[in-house]
Amino acid sequence: MRVPILMYHSVTDRPNSATRPLAVRPSVFESQMTYLKDRGFTPLTLGDLVATLYGTGGAPVPERPVVVTFDDGYADFHGEALPILERLGFPATVFLTSGWVGDAGSDAAGRPLDKMLTWSQAREAASCGVEIAGHSHSHPQLDQLPEAALRQELRRNKALLEDKVGRPVATMAYPYGYSSARVRKEVRKAGYWAACAVANALACDADDVMALPRLTVGRSTTMNRFRRAVEGRGVPIIYMKEHALTKGYAVVRRTRYGLRHVVGRE
Repeated sequence: MRVPILMYHSVTDRPNSATRPLAVRPSVFESQMTYLKDRGFTPLTLGDLVATLYGTGGAPVPERPVVVTFDDGYADFHGEALPILERLGFPATVFLTSGWVGDAGSDAAGRPLDKMLTWSQAREAASCGVEIAGHSHSHPQLDQLPEAALRQELRRNKALLEDKVGRPVATMAYPYGYSSARVRKEVRKAGYWAACAVANALACDADDVMALPRLTVGRSTTMNRFRRAVEGRGVPIIYMKEHALTKGYAVVRRTRYGLRHVVGRE
């Protein structure tokens, strides 16, 4: 079975310059979700997908599963996306950066790109069937961090989410989609049992559960492209440019981390 795991960020008619490329208009988002419903897709949270598809227990996998995910935790999820999801009866997963939360207070860290969810809005979303999942504490490039900082990013994020939202957190997504064998090992040690990358491919039970691929949905995603992606028609071709950029940058990132590691030991 091949499952589309969709990656959204902001859902708004008024994105700022930082979020514009990955911002989807509410009317477009509603059309996309309506298409999924009309075509017989069954939305699951990431946790539910993993529990069914990857043999950790739970209900049988529905005939046409799909997972709708949101990265970072922008405030417009609560104002724009959540009402649409509730109207259609769709669950979703929000990967929340704990240091970016609107009322993070003394826990604030990193540089949020726009107005973010508050803790009360995250709790309200969770009460509506939304899975609140991890996305690091300050949204760094995890594969570039030294060991101690990496552990702190992962464990502080998970602890804060569980404390503030009041629910267990077992899944996460890598900021920028970047990970490595070293990062994935630390993610497991932190207590996560599944994680999402990007990769722009359909997920299947042969994938590494700690690096599940997702399909990017952004401002330039037309309905035709969306339909082809979720139906699995020509996905590699649709995302050919993204695949080339990702592979090339992966080499650069591995080299950069290797050089820093060598220099740090001299």
